[in-house]
Amino acid sequence: MVLLTRIYTKGGDKGKTSLGTGKRVLKSDPRIAAIGDVDEANASLGVARLHAADDIDRLLFHMQNDLFDIGADLCVPEDNENKERLRLHPHQVTFLEEKIDSYNKSIPPLTSFVLPGGSPLSAHLHQSRTIVRRAERTICLLNDAEPINKIIIQYINRLSDLLFVLARYDNHQKGGDILWVPGANR
Repeated sequence: MVLLTRIYTKGGDKGKTSLGTGKRVLKSDPRIAAIGDVDEANASLGVARLHAADDIDRLLFHMQNDLFDIGADLCVPEDNENKERLRLHPHQVTFLEEKIDSYNKSIPPLTSFVLPGGSPLSAHLHQSRTIVRRAERTICLLNDAEPINKIIIQYINRLSDLLFVLARYDNHQKGGDILWVPGANR
């Protein structure tokens, strides 16, 4: 486990930070950008949880923990000799797929694109989904530059899908989706 006794170390005062290997890199490094976007996605789920209850709250907590696992995975490059580092596993992707299928079967099929919003939880889930999509783009840019655990890309892709389904599920419970009406304001 991690033991933090000091919050500030002054180690980042010159624009560098440490990876899990101890290697110092610029804070503008693509790996640090990906980790930061995952962290932002995690924080947004924390806000969504303020409006969630029971099963959805537990599921969001589960996702938050997985996002920390992704950060831990990303902070140690794939070419690192220490193969004992925490890595995301395929079963974590399968778990999300099972949840997507479970929640999706209880909501009506879409007849139009959905506008983000509706219930407070749904609005926050839609915002989290867009942050996760940004994290996915940043992770893919990192993957273009150097090898990463490919399971991370799969997980992040499914996570945004699950957040979309959960937003629709909550709106369905509270009155329905807000549908896009093409050209409505012409």
